Amino acid sequence: MLKNIKAFIFDLNGTMIDDMAYHTEAWLEIINNDLGGSLSRDEVKVQMYGKNEEVLARIFGEGYFTPEKAAEISVEKERRYQKTFLPHLSLLPGLHAFLDEAKAAGVLMAIGSAAITFNIDFVLDNLQIRHYFNAIVSADDVAISKPNPETFIKCAQLLGVTPAECIVFEDAPKGVEAAQNAQMQSVVLTTTHEAAEFNQYQYIKRYLQNYEGLRVEDLL
Repeated sequence: MLKNIKAFIFDLNGTMIDDMAYHTEAWLEIINNDLGGSLSRDEVKVQMYGKNEEVLARIFGEGYFTPEKAAEISVEKERRYQKTFLPHLSLLPGLHAFLDEAKAAGVLMAIGSAAITFNIDFVLDNLQIRHYFNAIVSADDVAISKPNPETFIKCAQLLGVTPAECIVFEDAPKGVEAAQNAQMQSVVLTTTHEAAEFNQYQYIKRYLQNYEGLRVEDLL
C-alpha cells in the first residue's frame, strides 16, 4: 500500500477514454440542429461540463426546458455520442496496465463522473473494466456537479477513505477545481485542455498525455 494514498478517483470522459471530440459533435448537433441554437464548436466546449441538464440551462437559460424535456434531450445526446464513438472506444494508452498495477497494490479505485449512468455503463461494460472499481458516482448520484466537490467527496465516503488519502485523475479545469474544492490532489490528463489552462489550481501532482510508463509508485 502507498504511504498515505489509499485511493484513486477517475473522471471518465477525456480521462480514461479520449472521447471529448465526440461529445462536442453530439452537443453541436443537438444544440444547433435540434434546438435552434447558434453556438460555435469552441463555445460548446466552454459550456460542456457538469450534468447535461446543467449544460442546457447554461446555454438556453434556467427553466427553458422542463426537467422531463431536459432529461429526454440528455439521453438522446448520449445515444448519438455512443453510436459514433463505439467503433473507437478504447482506454487511453497505458491505462489498462496502470489499473492492473493499482489493483494489485491494493489501491481502492472509483469513478467520479458528471456522465449519466447510461453513459458510464456504456464504457465499463463494453471495455469490461467494471471489476477494477470499488465505487461509481455518476451525475445521477449528486445534487450539483463539478466544480462542486460533491462527486469526489461521495467517492471518498463510499471507499471509506479521507480526501487527503485520494488522488483524482481529471482532464477538465472544472474537474480539477472540484478536486481542489474537495481538498484532494489531482493528476491532469491533457487530452482535452492545455496544461496552461490549469495554472490557477493547486494540488496538481503532474500532467500526463496518457498513462504510458506511469507507475503507482510515481504518485507517492
